[in-house]
Amino acid sequence: MSGRILFLGGNGMIGSAAAHEAVASGAELTIVTRSAPRRPVPEGARVLNGDVRDPAALAALLGDERWDAVVNWVAFTPADLDGHVEYFGGRTGQYVLISTCSVFGRPVPLLPITESSPRRQPVFGYARDKIACELLLEEAYREHGFPLTIVRPFHTYDETTVPLLSGWTAVERMRSGAPVVVHGDGTSLWTLMHSSDFARAFVPLLGEGHAIGESVNVVSGDALTWDQIHLELARAAGALEPLLVHRSSQTIAEEIPGWDEVLEHDFRHTMLFDTTKLRRLVPGFAPQVSFAEGARRIVRHHDAHAEARGIDDELAAAFDRLAARSDRSRVV
Repeated sequence: MSGRILFLGGNGMIGSAAAHEAVASGAELTIVTRSAPRRPVPEGARVLNGDVRDPAALAALLGDERWDAVVNWVAFTPADLDGHVEYFGGRTGQYVLISTCSVFGRPVPLLPITESSPRRQPVFGYARDKIACELLLEEAYREHGFPLTIVRPFHTYDETTVPLLSGWTAVERMRSGAPVVVHGDGTSLWTLMHSSDFARAFVPLLGEGHAIGESVNVVSGDALTWDQIHLELARAAGALEPLLVHRSSQTIAEEIPGWDEVLEHDFRHTMLFDTTKLRRLVPGFAPQVSFAEGARRIVRHHDAHAEARGIDDELAAAFDRLAARSDRSRVV
């Protein structure tokens, strides 16, 4: 695409990938951030230091500049949007809120998940606040024509992240033949997307009128079981016969209390998405990085960076205890 694009934040994994994709596609990109970018900024992008949550400071920084698209990566509560409707309403052709597919209630009443699936999240404050952000901006769109597009990623990763609650600890244990605990029976379906694939799907939505007023789940249509996710990582790490031990979410929570809510209200549920709207808005899009390839990239990166190969000794001990105990709970 071409055009003037403004990123409010966007220093994280998917924001950085999107920045590189936007510049590569011809966009004139400006990034506003409070601190030095954590990841490399693409050559040619302009970086401004400022607080995107301070309306007056943001207005002083940007003045009367106009944009084809503004992307807000860092709106986590409605308060983070104070003044944005008024300031950007006449200065951009499109305002993109980065939300999350975690807004959809669990268990999902009807699979696959679409953009119109029910939004409900009574437990996780992050997702509950994202729903509130969506509702606030949707009202501005309905009442005042605010040029809103909502984009919802799901579980994204790149070579720096292991998409498991147990992180690199699980990979090292599979390499050594030690047991790794998988919740339930390992067959619930989950959707992962590489950050580069997210960027390829996301950037064509910017500066285009056909996405105004839409919410779009930017996700891969592929689905893996949790056993498959572990096994792909094990294969990439050279662990041909990993020892996977299945325990219920309730039993795991007895040994690892910090996992209680995320297992009960998130990971144990099948999350399968319909990507019809995304493919209609971005014709020809298809993910290019399979998880088999993504797993190989993860292992190569971690093997090359000793500082990334952190082991959680408390978690390892909890896995050993879970492997040794029986599980009389319902397997979920």
